[in-house]
Amino acid sequence: MLARLQQIITIGLLAASLAWLAWFHHSAPMLAVSGFLLILLGYIALLGLEFLLLRYINKTDPAPLATPAELVQAWLGETLVAPRIFCWRQPFRAHAIPDNLAPGSVVKGQRGVVFIHGFFCNRGFWNPWLKRLQGTGHAYVALSMEPVFGSIDDYTPQIEAAVQQVTAATGMPPLLVCHSMGGLAARAWLQTMRADGAVHHIVTIGAPHQGTWLARFSHSLNGQQMRLASSWQAQLDAGMPTNRRALFTCWYSSSDNIVFPTTSATLAGADNRLVRGKAHVQMAFWPPLIDATLAML
Repeated sequence: MLARLQQIITIGLLAASLAWLAWFHHSAPMLAVSGFLLILLGYIALLGLEFLLLRYINKTDPAPLATPAELVQAWLGETLVAPRIFCWRQPFRAHAIPDNLAPGSVVKGQRGVVFIHGFFCNRGFWNPWLKRLQGTGHAYVALSMEPVFGSIDDYTPQIEAAVQQVTAATGMPPLLVCHSMGGLAARAWLQTMRADGAVHHIVTIGAPHQGTWLARFSHSLNGQQMRLASSWQAQLDAGMPTNRRALFTCWYSSSDNIVFPTTSATLAGADNRLVRGKAHVQMAFWPPLIDATLAML
C-alpha cells in the first residue's frame, strides 16, 4: 500500500514539474525554471523549517545543543538521503532484497535480525542494511507494516511472526533493529507478548520513546500515539519488568529533525548513544552506527 502511494506521489511530482516547465518555457522561461525547481526541491525548505523548530524547542532540553554547523550538516545530509528513500527505495525497490530464511543460506546457531521501519516507511528503507548482510549466513526479515496509518498496536502480530520465523531459522532469539516509530512498535510487542526472553537485544534509531513535538500536527492514529507524553505511551511501561530497558540501545541525535526534544529519543535504563550532526533518516545509514549494531550479532 505504501509503495503504491509513494509511487503515485513521486510520479505525480515529476509529471507536475515537467508540465509546468513545458507550459511556461516559451512565454516565461524564468518562471518555468523556478516553478520546476520549486515543485521538485520544495521539500528542502520544509526540512529547513524542521531544523529551525528543533533548534528552538531543544533550547530547554538537557541534551547538548546542536551547533549551527551541525544543523547545516544534518540539513544537507537529509536533503540528499530523503529522495533516495522516499522516491526510489521504498516506492520502487521495496522487494529488491528478499528476506533470508532459506535453510541453505542461513547458518544454524548464527544470530538473525528483524528490521522494523518507522512512520510512512516500508522494508525498502533497510536495503543498504540487507545488502550488507547478504551472503553472511545471518537470517533476516524486514517488515512492511500495515495499516500505514493505523494503531501501533496493530503491528504486534507482524513483529511476533517475524521474530518466530528468524528464531526458527537460527535457533536463537534475534536482534531487533528499529527506526523511529519502529522502536515504539517493538516496545508494544514486548509489552503485549511479554516477550522479553524472545529477543537478544533491541536497537532503536531516532525512536520517539517519549513522543515528539512534531506529532501534534498528525491526524493519523499512530501519529497521535507519538505525541509528547501521550496516554498510549504511558501504557508501554505498565507492569514492565525491572530489567526490560537493559535490552535497549537507543541511538539519538541532537540534530534529529523529526524526533525532538532530543532526549525524547532516549530511555532511562537503556544504553543511550548520542549522535551529533546527523538528521532523522540520515542517522540510520551512518556507517559507525551500522557497524556497532551489526557487531551485536
